[in-house]
Amino acid sequence: MALTADRDYRIASGCSIMGIMDESGRRFSGESIIAGMACMRERANGLGGGFAGYGIYPDFADYYAFHLMYDDAEAKAAAEKVLGEFFEVIHDEPIPTRPVAEVGRAPILWRYFLQVKEPVADTSEEDLVVAAVMRINSSVPGAFVASSGKNMGIFKGVGYPEDIGRFFRLEEYEGYIWTGHGRFPTNSVAWWGGAHPFGLLDWSVVHNGEISSYGANRRFLLSYGYHCTLQTDTEVVAYLFDLLSRRHGLPIELVAKVLAPPLWRDLPYLPPERRGLYEALRVIYAGALLNGPFAVVVARHGFMVGLNDRIKLRPQVAARDGSLVFVASEEAAIRSVCPSPQEVWVPGAGEPVVGEVRQMLYN
Repeated sequence: MALTADRDYRIASGCSIMGIMDESGRRFSGESIIAGMACMRERANGLGGGFAGYGIYPDFADYYAFHLMYDDAEAKAAAEKVLGEFFEVIHDEPIPTRPVAEVGRAPILWRYFLQVKEPVADTSEEDLVVAAVMRINSSVPGAFVASSGKNMGIFKGVGYPEDIGRFFRLEEYEGYIWTGHGRFPTNSVAWWGGAHPFGLLDWSVVHNGEISSYGANRRFLLSYGYHCTLQTDTEVVAYLFDLLSRRHGLPIELVAKVLAPPLWRDLPYLPPERRGLYEALRVIYAGALLNGPFAVVVARHGFMVGLNDRIKLRPQVAARDGSLVFVASEEAAIRSVCPSPQEVWVPGAGEPVVGEVRQMLYN
């Protein structure tokens, strides 16, 4: 009997995630994250891989770096018309790639370095960028904004992560944070835009698991102007971090308690001041609670955070070595790039692992 390829099986616990950060702000090549992800190849099946890098565009650090995917020239023209309404284009070009036999036919891959036009009264630059991304992703057929932050970029596609990394020539970039993902699609289709990371502004999210609260999260986000159109549950995580942290100003530790809060049955055993705070967060942000098994690595300029669901149904390991912080699905991935870290531990359920840059050197 002929063997069936791995990609024909649905393995709900698959997917690999990893993040590497240098808290000193020192930039390093994308080779490290590619090597770490290659170590976890068996957790993927070639239907999605991707990376995010921070500090990779020092020559254009003051401009929004948009990475877009297009089905055809008509979609490109339509999306560029929308971009022209919001931005001045400082520079644009194809995203550099190289032929890789294991990576199939790619969409048109283009990047733009943009400056926001005259600000609108009572609207921040960031909110204008979000509006532009939502407009393109929801109303321009065949166009997709993969990333939209300053001095960072998301590179992803259909393939194993190490092949996608070589395809995008990531060893030629240097960043002070790198995140990676190897996908084993569970409840959504495999397509170039559906690979991880997912991003908005300079947020990026890689995710292993399944967000069973997607419907409730999606409706909650829609009330704040976020349109979920990307055919995957992971999209809500990126938008929730933007809403809770950037717009509502919650510290990352409280964002973690909104998304992965203590169980109601455990609240009476907490100190009174914490119990009252967590009860209030559960009520105010009921629609933001993430149900289902998940492990995520979320990054933004200046910090990286790893977070598990509140009963830890997906693996996540953390490590430190000097100024380096690692989070990954497997310890082996960390040791493949840092053989003898000073500290290795398994984070608790709902307990964030946070890395923060002490001094920005990437400019």
